[in-house]
Amino acid sequence: MFKGFKDFILRGNVIELAIAVVIGTAFTALVTAFTKNIINPVIAAAGGVQADGLGFRIWPDNPATFVDFGAVITALVTFLITAAVVYFIFVAPMNKINSLVKARLATEEPEEEPIPADTALLAEIRDLLTEVAASTRDAQPSQNAADRN
Repeated sequence: MFKGFKDFILRGNVIELAIAVVIGTAFTALVTAFTKNIINPVIAAAGGVQADGLGFRIWPDNPATFVDFGAVITALVTFLITAAVVYFIFVAPMNKINSLVKARLATEEPEEEPIPADTALLAEIRDLLTEVAASTRDAQPSQNAADRN
């Protein structure tokens, strides 16, 4: 059990995962700041001058009953920005790299290993012996037929 854990740690997956978490956290803070400071004021401006944002209160005297469509739109914009950045920075380039690697591997023909000189010489001797044996077999029946006449 500990050997498997040791292999997992040494393989580098933990470090890659830690880097991904740190980058994801920093990116989330960036997108949150963007939506809070740029998107939210634009959405609040669409709600009107005296409104708390884009939404309405169910009970006019109770601020806790405010239905905030602006927060939902902000969360959607945050999600779309995050998904777009992840796709265009990580997924699309990795797909392109994978397709290039697959194409390269598919077009490469396996190289034949050169035959050592001694093996090539032995194969040539074998072929010559086969030819000599075949020619002597073919020649013997004709000589025997000539001897009989």
